[in-house]
Amino acid sequence: MSSPSIEAVNLSKRYGSFSALSNLNLKIEGSKCVGFLGPNGAGKTTTLKLFTDMIRASEGKALINGISVHENKKKALASVGSLIESPEIYPSLTPRDALSMVAEIRGMPRSDRKKKIEEVVAEVKMEEWLDKKVGKFSKGMKQRINISAALLSEPEILLLDEPSTGLDPRGMSEVREIVKSLKHKNRLIFMSSHLLNEVSEICDEVAMIDHGKLLVYDKLNNVVSRFSGDGGEIIIDVGLSRDIDDQTISRSISSLSGVVSAEKLEMKSLRIKFSGTLENQEKLLSDLVALKIGLVSFHPSSSALEDTYLNMIKATL
Repeated sequence: MSSPSIEAVNLSKRYGSFSALSNLNLKIEGSKCVGFLGPNGAGKTTTLKLFTDMIRASEGKALINGISVHENKKKALASVGSLIESPEIYPSLTPRDALSMVAEIRGMPRSDRKKKIEEVVAEVKMEEWLDKKVGKFSKGMKQRINISAALLSEPEILLLDEPSTGLDPRGMSEVREIVKSLKHKNRLIFMSSHLLNEVSEICDEVAMIDHGKLLVYDKLNNVVSRFSGDGGEIIIDVGLSRDIDDQTISRSISSLSGVVSAEKLEMKSLRIKFSGTLENQEKLLSDLVALKIGLVSFHPSSSALEDTYLNMIKATL
């Protein structure tokens, strides 16, 4: 079975003299989470709408698994779940009611609906709310039900448009944890965002866009190291399961190969600056695990990604 893929080929969208998207060429393959990063108005939502045929391209093609969305929409989107510009659910409906309507529209056999609805609601951790009216839900809870609707057809590709935008901190955290969990189901997730910390925390790769033009697409670590302008130094945020003392940081972590500096952010988190290649980063991760300090997360710092992005944006002005 071939890997899931999405591809933009010279994809453009114009509204009169305004170019919302300009000759986008981007191919993403395999099971991974790719952050589509850019400021408001950069062209992120336009791109996702073109991939779902919600709008038509001025030029070029949007391909899903090699199939043109415009020429064969039903076949191309059969393996896709999407959440674009968060739809509102009628407040008088329960999640079961709303998802039953979605299942019917998508042609799901009636005999399969009950089981599948319960499965996708469990996947977003909303089982206890399945038969409660949506009008009583927080925005974050509604968004989790919207994500479950995108999962109903068992998609191998998920297109998510800024899924945590507009939520309070708790709702944002809940949705991000859901997206993280979806990464383990052999899916290709293409998620637009303008939140740098969100992309840094969740995504494996990043595509940056501004003024309708693609700036870069690569693994997150590579983007940070190539474009940060910091002499090859990379900043990593490390999450721990328990508190760490200053002595361990100064004696054990700061002395590891390649480490330039290490500082405590909070009792259970560190920020480490180190120099070297991806192989050096792999060794650093191995060395930290060997210290048995309770490591639970290891990813490029959002501040490093922010520096990278701002440097790239300056180059496009």
